[in-house]
Amino acid sequence: MSLSVTPCLDRALWDAGVNALSGHPQQLWGWGQTKADHGWSVERVEVRDGGTTVGSAQVLLRKLPFPLRSLAYIPRGPQALEGREVEVLDAVAAHVSSSHGSVALSIEPDWEAGSAVEARLASAGWKRSANTILIGRTLILDLTQSTEDLLAGMSKKHRQYIRKSGREALDYRRVVRGELPACLAVYRQTAERAGFGIHEDAYYFDIFDNLGEASPVYAAFSGTEVVAFLWLSASDATSFELYGGMTEEGEKLRANYALKWFAIEEMKHRGITRYDFNGLLNDGVSKFKMGWAGHEDQLMGTWDKALSPLYPVFASALPLAKTAVRGGRVLVGAAAAKLRR
Repeated sequence: MSLSVTPCLDRALWDAGVNALSGHPQQLWGWGQTKADHGWSVERVEVRDGGTTVGSAQVLLRKLPFPLRSLAYIPRGPQALEGREVEVLDAVAAHVSSSHGSVALSIEPDWEAGSAVEARLASAGWKRSANTILIGRTLILDLTQSTEDLLAGMSKKHRQYIRKSGREALDYRRVVRGELPACLAVYRQTAERAGFGIHEDAYYFDIFDNLGEASPVYAAFSGTEVVAFLWLSASDATSFELYGGMTEEGEKLRANYALKWFAIEEMKHRGITRYDFNGLLNDGVSKFKMGWAGHEDQLMGTWDKALSPLYPVFASALPLAKTAVRGGRVLVGAAAAKLRR
């Protein structure tokens, strides 16, 4: 029996389905709604085999110049029954091609590298892409471990700094909406020091509002002042770090150590089984992340399915396009210029 692909328009049903298949928080309705509020469009589809749902995908779409039409992208998805992953992806790709005429479907699934799925993807015509949005090299804590085992698994320095910062006169708790501006002010300071770009404040308020309980923000307070914050998103199975920052005072007090440990314990108390640090690079922030466990994790990375004969033209401009996607914009002038030549 061939698989059927059906759009889902009910938020409660959608999120329940994502969680039933242990999906990622970037597949939750609220994340797609936020992207739709900021330049993307979104379609959520269920894949069924007869009366059984075997998978689902939240597909983000971004318009491209004619004749490329659009790019389709599935962040940390789809979710699928074990063994049905490639079938689900091929069904979604066929739907995207027929419904949207996209030049390609790009995926960054929440699946481990080296699995049997990779070989099946390659044989089904999917191709690896070096042009990533979400980094595949990461650290994922197994929160089914005991608190004692989690502490034992981190570096000695991290345990010491957790204790040290925990003894400071700081209050660690969840942030309410009215305290978001203080966190975002810290984020702007952090971005200026580190030299990276951030969105306008409205974007972060939309994440907070659209995801609700699925996007908690935690902060370290010195009196009423935020000296460090950590922003997560969370499905029933996986918690995923989004943003964080510190003031100079927070850095001196090592507030980020006790704050992250507080957030990890909060996620564990929720019954979440995975804590994803959202990418490892070769920088100071990643060095800090790597101290939380003695291992790394490698996800499958980025894969593309060409849906148009124009895909090679688009692929040549993809590094420029995806760099701009990270900043919230897709710049495809290079692709359009190449088409005109």
